[in-house]
Amino acid sequence: MPDDQPVRLHCFAHSAGGVSVFDGWAERAGPGVEVRALCLPGGERRRSEPRVTTHEALLADVLPQFTDPCSGPYVLYGHGLGAMVALTVTRALHEAGMPGPALLAVSACPPPHVPCALADVRGASDAEVLHILGGNGAVPPGSDEGIWLRAMLPVLRADLELAKALEEAARTPSSRGPLSTPVLVLASQANPLAPPAITDGWWQWTEGPVRSRTVPGRHFFVRGGRELPRLLGRACRVAGRLARERVPVG
Repeated sequence: MPDDQPVRLHCFAHSAGGVSVFDGWAERAGPGVEVRALCLPGGERRRSEPRVTTHEALLADVLPQFTDPCSGPYVLYGHGLGAMVALTVTRALHEAGMPGPALLAVSACPPPHVPCALADVRGASDAEVLHILGGNGAVPPGSDEGIWLRAMLPVLRADLELAKALEEAARTPSSRGPLSTPVLVLASQANPLAPPAITDGWWQWTEGPVRSRTVPGRHFFVRGGRELPRLLGRACRVAGRLARERVPVG
């Protein structure tokens, strides 16, 4: 495994979000890190495809991108729903006996065993959903709520269905035992959906080391700014170095 090979940082966006939230990250992450934003069906350049809403459909779409055992060290990062996607991929690789990420980084997402404040919105009316989302800081800042409701709520409903399916699958014990993957948990003090006190529970989901960092902002702290991609870039370089040190010689 060449020491100069970049560590790939695979990024999954939040619910109803697109990979454009990661624009500019390639430069901000710093040297030795290759940022790859993964677009799920129904998002941006794949807008013509139906959104996935089940655990099985998600893995059928995403998992083949991570089954090359010679691809070198990489990190999975997800924000909100993206965090559950990253966890799901990590667990699937673990259960298949395949090499997983050198680091799993999750942000703005409570661990699967913690009830989510948005868990009951699927059966609510559109007006009730928007009220719940707005009260929990899950409506993008600066958006016109009427326009956002008409344009994004069908997408959000599909993503909430996927989130529920991934949470239920995560709570099923793995046939190969718990993960050993290191986990980095990112949270913000002003995020009622996943405050730091809740995200600390991620330690229950791996036997590997768990580290947490608190960053400024509310739920959408992934949007804009330089601190988050710089932090993840540093984490990638450390994870890549440790992964290379674990590779046997000869």
